[in-house]
Parts: sequence; structure tokens; C-alpha cells
Amino acid sequence: MKMQLPTPRGVPTKRLARYAFITFVLTLVIANYSLWSHSRTWDTAHLRGPVRFGVRHPVKQLMKEARERHQATLSKRSFDLGAAAARYRERRGRHPPPGFDQWFEAAAEQRAVVVEDFFDRIYKDLTPFWALEPETLRERAHSWPWVVRVRNGTAHGDGDVKGLVPWLKHWTELVKEFAEYLPDVDMPINYMDEPRIAVPFDVVNRLVAEAESTKLMPEAGQVKSKYTRGLGYLDEDKPAPYEPQWFGPDSSYWDIFVKTCGGDTPAWGVEAVRDFTQPAEFPPSDWSPEYSEAGYVRNWTAAMDPCLQPHLRQLHGTFVEPISLKSTPELIPLFGGSKLPTNNEILIPGAMYLTKDEFYSGGESNRGPKWAQKKDGLIWRGDGSGGRTKPDTWHHFQRHRLVQMLNATTVAEAEASPDRRTDAFELPDPTTYPQSAASGLAGWISSLADVGFVHFCFPHRCDWGRSFFSEVRPVPMRRQYAHKLLPDVDGNSFSARFRAFLRSSSAPLKATVYAEWHDDRLAPWVHFVPMDNTFRDLYGLLAFFASGDEGDAAARYVAETGMAWADEVLRREDMGLYVWRLLLEWARVCDEDRHRLGYVGDLI
Repeated sequence: MKMQLPTPRGVPTKRLARYAFITFVLTLVIANYSLWSHSRTWDTAHLRGPVRFGVRHPVKQLMKEARERHQATLSKRSFDLGAAAARYRERRGRHPPPGFDQWFEAAAEQRAVVVEDFFDRIYKDLTPFWALEPETLRERAHSWPWVVRVRNGTAHGDGDVKGLVPWLKHWTELVKEFAEYLPDVDMPINYMDEPRIAVPFDVVNRLVAEAESTKLMPEAGQVKSKYTRGLGYLDEDKPAPYEPQWFGPDSSYWDIFVKTCGGDTPAWGVEAVRDFTQPAEFPPSDWSPEYSEAGYVRNWTAAMDPCLQPHLRQLHGTFVEPISLKSTPELIPLFGGSKLPTNNEILIPGAMYLTKDEFYSGGESNRGPKWAQKKDGLIWRGDGSGGRTKPDTWHHFQRHRLVQMLNATTVAEAEASPDRRTDAFELPDPTTYPQSAASGLAGWISSLADVGFVHFCFPHRCDWGRSFFSEVRPVPMRRQYAHKLLPDVDGNSFSARFRAFLRSSSAPLKATVYAEWHDDRLAPWVHFVPMDNTFRDLYGLLAFFASGDEGDAAARYVAETGMAWADEVLRREDMGLYVWRLLLEWARVCDEDRHRLGYVGDLI
């Protein structure tokens, strides 16, 4: 369906947007009054599970602080073009790109929530490219094997996709919805699950410094609103593909990645693990990272960053043995659905967020039963993906660790032999997470968790995994929504089910090392429950959210707030608006007159 540019409607459109937003806020306030009207002490009279908490719990304080930060961010929402352009200039140090006025009118017509902070990812991704020559960018973008091209207001996909996943099709269809408002532009796409651009930290710093030094905001009378020329000449000239330096499958991805970390980070200089036959190693029991508060994630951005957690080099499949590895230390233009925080791809919404396939979406109209009708506890089904699992390495993979930690038999063995730990996990420190030391932990897990692998090996079926796991029947997404809690962890890259979990009426528990397009518009502890990548806080989170009336009310708050917010900011329209604005910016970066191009209609 094509995104139609609206005719100006003036004040009524603005009022309608304000009324819709006010109604949304009031609904949440009324629906969750019972949770937030309580004092900061906890009523433990109805607490279930292996332990009782004290009168205070850090999770509620983290939720309170996160809600306040989110509300402060929303207070900067722009309801008209003038305010949006002014906030753009204040935050970006440039004029908005040409076509910004059409983009904002469409955003208003689509009743989108426009907060300038929600688009920070675009500028983090594009800034280093301002230091490269426009002609170089145009030629390298044009000659990539898979490209979404816009010519004369029409989009089409270019590239041989026989036998490949339908990503080019999904991304092309999205761009078609607003292509008539774009200049000629090429969007080369990454056709691998894993990110591929890993520019060393000092090189990125130099490029960013150079880009910042050339940043200009010329007087309105000196600004150009028309791009220099189209890209038809490249279609005729057909520049030869550029081949950067590639690291191949024999390389260690951790050794490639760690060079993107700053010299002052804990991971700097830490070498990859060469022998994965030994049990997975975890940080010491007294480990207290700056991103956590009383054992729970406080700074979600830092908690995602492997540069701050060198132990993840042998606790995440990306760094053990990814499915595919072909990465470069050179900055080349490439768009993709996810990346590690220090990779240099340009992020767009994951292609499988655009599909109507119920395997990923759960069904567009299905949200699950009402909270009171849901089953207590959690459910998880999936493949043993995350990399190439082998008999002597599987215990270093994040999905396998999750399944074992939620398997009552394995937990019972760990309880019975505290001096002999499992290969994949160790029981958390009882001084931080007292429930991990309580008797009957395995029985409690059994009453709460319904987890299992549909296939425990990836990418091919195998028999060796039967010594450690029993494969279970798949459960369709729509039936998973009948549970209150939905854990979500990385696959070969990001989890393509996260958007569907957010749109459901259940509460997602999320652990990841992958950045996505939507990160700046989602608030952990408000829209989902953040989880440490070691899963050391898993039992503590379950003991809180699945034990007692207030924990249940908190889980319901996250579930219903996240669902309502996803309906506001994660719609297909929102993904289209994000990519539309990104391509306006990308087209400007690739233009010879990029420092003079801009929108100044509100200033003249």
C-alpha cells in the first residue's frame, strides 16, 4: 500500500494527534493506578516461590526511574513542522534534509509519535560516512550485489536472490510506499544474518572527528533544496564492484570485533578463546558492573555492549562460531537489520518484522488472552541457533544456556552437587539473588517454565544433542501468548520475534548484544524487561515477576504498556517513516553539494 502524502489540514490534524496522545497516556495511567499508587514498600503476604523478598525490591525502583525518563523524553514530542525542524537543528547541528517537510506531513497524517531523540540511530550510523567522498559512496552503493534502488520516484530491487531469504523483496516493498517523495538513491543491503562492517575504533574516531569538523548550517538564503543530479548515469556506466579487505570463515570474530572497542574498555586487548571444550566461564560472584543496580540491568545500552563484557567472548555464539563470517575493517555502505553496538552497518528495520508470516508475527490481529486468563510463568520455543553448535562447544551458546537454566532436571542436578557445576551455567550468587540458594529451586522452575528446543542443533540436524536435550513440539506464537512471560534471546543475530512479543499482551524478557533501529524509542523496564546476557538475573526476575500480587501487577504493567506503545511506534507506518527519513539523509551524504543541501522552508 502506497503511503500517500496528505494535503495540509492545519490545526484539526494537530489537535487530533494531541487528543490521541492524551487519550493513550490517560488510559495507561488509569489502567496501572493500582501498581504505582502503592507505596515503595512491598506487601509480601501473597508472595509465592522459593523465597520472600524484603520490604523493598530494586526492580520496582528501576521501573519507576525508567518510566520517569521515558515521560521526560515524550515531553519533547513535536506536533508541528516548525517545532520538528527547530529540534532537528538543535540536536543535529545541520538543517534538515530536503523533503523533510513532506516527511513530517506524512508523519502527522499517520499519527506518528515524532520525538527527535527517536532518530538518533540514523545519525550515529551515518556520521562517519560524511568523511568519505560522495562519488565513492555512490559508486560503492550502486555496485553492491543486492540493492534497493529509487529512480525517478520508483523503487525496485536489484540482485539475484534465487535460493535466498525474501529480504530484498520485503525492504523494496517498504520503500515503494514512499519512493515518490525520495531523490534517486541506492540502498545496498547485507544478505547475511551477521553484521559485516567492523571498522577499528581509532579509524572510526578519526572519521567522526573529520565529519564533525565539516558540519555547517549555512544561512537560509544559501541553502539548496534540490539534489545535484540523479543516479541514472551510474546505471549506464555500471561501475565495477568494490572489493574491500575481507576476513573469512577461518578468522575469529572476537578478534575482529574487539578492535572496534575503545582502548579504555575492559575488552581491549583481550584475545579470543581458542579452546571451547571447557565449561563456560562466568564473571566472579562479586562482579558488579557499572550498568547494573543491585544485580539488575540499569543501563541497557551498556548491558548490550560486549566491549564492556569480555566474558561474552565465550558466552555468545557470535563469538564462538557464527554461521557465516565475511567481515571487513573498511567503511563501506551497507544497510542491515541489526549489528553489534560497534559495528558500522546502517540500521533499518529487520526484514522479518515486515512479514505477515505468523511464525514471526504471531498473526497481526492476535495479541493473546486477557491477563487474568493467562498462565503464570513463561514459555520459550526455538532452534538451537546462534552459531554453529557442535558437541564440544554447544555449552557456550546463549540459547542452550537459557534452556538448561530453565530445565528442572538440570537445575536439580546443580542443586544436588553444588561443588560440580553444569557445563553451560552456574547458579547465581546467593547474596545478590537469594532465590538461587533456596531449597526446591528445581521444583519451582518446573512449575513456572515451559521451555525446549524444537531442534537443538543448527544449522543441520544432529543426534549428539540427545545426550543433553530432548526436542519438543513447536508451539505457535499465538499459543505462546497465553503465558504471562516471554523470554527472548538472540539467534544468529537479532531475534525476529521481538516486535511480535512487544505487540502481544505478554511481558517480554529480553537479552541481546544486537542493536536495532527501534532502540531509541523503547524503554527497558517500561516496555520490556531487560536481562543480563549472562542470565545471572534470570531467577531473580522470575522470583519477582512471577511471585506475588505486586510482581504480577508489575509484569502486567510492562505487558500492557509495551503493547500499547508498540501500537504507537512500531507499526509498519513507523518503520516506513524511519527508512524514509534515513534515505533522505543518505541521499544527502552521497551528494556533491551535501553541505549546502537542506530544508529551510520554515525559516523563509
